[in-house]
Amino acid sequence: MTTPFIHRNLPRLLLQARESVMAHTRPRLREHALSDQQWRVLRVLGEHGVVETGRVAREAFILGPSLTGVLSRMERDGLIRRARDPADQRRSVVEATDKGTQLVSTLSQTIEAHYAWMEQSLGKQNLSQLYELLDKVIELEQP
Repeated sequence: MTTPFIHRNLPRLLLQARESVMAHTRPRLREHALSDQQWRVLRVLGEHGVVETGRVAREAFILGPSLTGVLSRMERDGLIRRARDPADQRRSVVEATDKGTQLVSTLSQTIEAHYAWMEQSLGKQNLSQLYELLDKVIELEQP
């Protein structure tokens, strides 16, 4: 049976590329008892500091109900702390603890080394072009 598809399966290719990249990162995360989701939260906090939980959910691509559980485990493990937003008591904010910040620092070295290897392997221009194309795809598909 032939299919009516002309183009390659872009969602599958994007997932396969993600898994390929994460195959290098995941073992280091597991050494520190971190899930992929917990790492995404720490990465957001490492980039932005104190962050409103809705923004964490959006930037870490974790649905609200799942984020609640992820944050509870991270708080239990001493990686983050939650508080009410001083500007709006209805909202809550999250920040990494010293332990969480140290973990971001430690893991970022491994991750940046992998990105440097990718840049060397693909070429700086190709990697830059990949980032640009992904940004364009994301922008194109925004509602």
